[in-house]
Amino acid sequence: MCGIVGLASRIPIPDRNLISSQRDTLVHRGPDDAGTWWSPDSRVGLAHRRLSIIDLSPAGRQPMLDGKGELCITFNGEIYNFPELRKELIRLGHHFRSASDTEVILEAYREWGTDCLERLNGMFAFGLYDMPRQRLFLARDRAGEKPLFYSVRGNSLVFASELKAILADPEFPRRIDPLSLKLWLEFGYVPGESCILQGVRKLAPAHALTWDVEMGNVRGWRYWSLAPMQNDGAGRSSDEDLVEDLHHLLEDSVRRQLVSDVPVGVLLSGGVDSSLVTAMAAHASSNVKTFTIRFPDYPEYDETEPARLIAEHFSTDHYELAAEPTTWELLPKLALQYDEPIVDSSMIPTYLVSRLVRSKCTVALGGDGGDELFGGYSHYGRLLWAKRNLGWIPRPLKMVMAGVGATLLPTGFRGRNYLMGLKRDLSADGSSLPFLFDREARKRLLARDLFEATEKSIPPTANWRESLTENADLLDRACRIDFHTLLPEDILVKVDRASMLNSLEVRAPFLDHRIIEFAFGMVPSQLKATGNGLKILPKMLGKRLLPASFQWDRKQGFSIPLDRWLRTDWRDPVEQTLLHNQSPFWNPRAVRRLWQGHLRGYSNSERVFGLLMFELWRKAYGIEVP
Repeated sequence: MCGIVGLASRIPIPDRNLISSQRDTLVHRGPDDAGTWWSPDSRVGLAHRRLSIIDLSPAGRQPMLDGKGELCITFNGEIYNFPELRKELIRLGHHFRSASDTEVILEAYREWGTDCLERLNGMFAFGLYDMPRQRLFLARDRAGEKPLFYSVRGNSLVFASELKAILADPEFPRRIDPLSLKLWLEFGYVPGESCILQGVRKLAPAHALTWDVEMGNVRGWRYWSLAPMQNDGAGRSSDEDLVEDLHHLLEDSVRRQLVSDVPVGVLLSGGVDSSLVTAMAAHASSNVKTFTIRFPDYPEYDETEPARLIAEHFSTDHYELAAEPTTWELLPKLALQYDEPIVDSSMIPTYLVSRLVRSKCTVALGGDGGDELFGGYSHYGRLLWAKRNLGWIPRPLKMVMAGVGATLLPTGFRGRNYLMGLKRDLSADGSSLPFLFDREARKRLLARDLFEATEKSIPPTANWRESLTENADLLDRACRIDFHTLLPEDILVKVDRASMLNSLEVRAPFLDHRIIEFAFGMVPSQLKATGNGLKILPKMLGKRLLPASFQWDRKQGFSIPLDRWLRTDWRDPVEQTLLHNQSPFWNPRAVRRLWQGHLRGYSNSERVFGLLMFELWRKAYGIEVP
């Protein structure tokens, strides 16, 4: 795991010092080493911060040149099938000077060109410069585990693992993108290729692009996509066959992801996904370390007992880590780390557990992805309930009820989100998550000119809609939407930034692309979620492997007492940040009403947290209105 930066220009770049400054904003992603490379004509510079995981020797340093000195790469991530690819490439006549997966990418590109992406099993983001073709090649993994921001301005292109590296350029503008602000207020994150700042884009998961250094042309494409469901009708596999398939796929994924030249552990929350990962790890290795975090002062958030049950069952080397009290000072630190603010307070326990695990391991396996692939979120149950019980209500009446709720009920009032959800057409839509701030709430919250600018913005066509086939059922659509939006732009961002701030690499065995293809192509919705249960197929596997006393319906995850912290420990700095400092983005009266509603018991803790983190982020980076 590392941090990467690159500069490319149609004309020679006179200042070579900038890229070093950009690179070193990412020291937390790679504290072990740093490197920079420039093309002979000074038109392309690549930089790297290294967290040594595979091949700890100097031969694994980056940026890395191939044996002919024609290709150079800066790479962030892990390629889990690199031993097999290496053997295949040796049979094809390639030679290797290191034991690293980085060099395998270089030789795979030399052999197969940009089609090499289809052969990579892993999490990755990289920039590769092909000197003979004068072509810069950028790519990102299928699920979006590793981030990649880029900006094309005039004759130049810059890319980096984190937005802060691009902002290390003092001449780079720092203005909010109106469309992205609207999306952030709706979802709590900025989805797709959009970025919170004007002039910047994110390379979408499963996408690649090339930039012609001579002509300045950009060509982007999707190299992988979700296929429609194949396992239905008369040819459907039996339930037991699907359980066996999941077992073998997950077992192989965990085995591959345990490969490392540094210590590896498992983040064990005691839920189904992390417990299955632990079971597979214990089968593959005799010395598995597992880690659980607990909050001693808040027993209702304690993960100790269910995690201890799994650890004892599989005889792991188990660590129960007590989190220190979370002080206000942590929030500005996290706001600075999250280049695009996300409204997900579980970043706090994710950061805390990452910091504690890093004292024992450099790599950790987690259970991310299982909910989106196998129907594990509680909102899937609500979605199915709504389809089953509210379908009789005429759509015009639903629209009226939703409008009344939006106009008369304050944001956060219990039941308002349910009324607003009536507007959704469940025959075509698959999203059951309520907007963080719906249109009426945004109109009240945003400064008038800014609201008008956000509403005039036309959202681009979502590039993931191609996977929503006409015959897809409601649950399948919901899982696909969450896989393409919530997972890469919230869940994986949260994990990547929180873990890398502690120089910890977190891997996700459920996001092996073979498991993703299995989940969406072979597992029918009735084996994911129904009105009577969630994550049905993983639980069927779990009943084979996990102890009989396992709590099957427990769904805690990493949670914190956010509501209480906002009301008590953090109250003074929250009010100072949101109420006593004028922001050019918000209507101060609306912010005050939101806070007062929270104090009266409305469900506004995540909304307050979101505005709080946005303001801390805006001030830290000097962000301006458009």
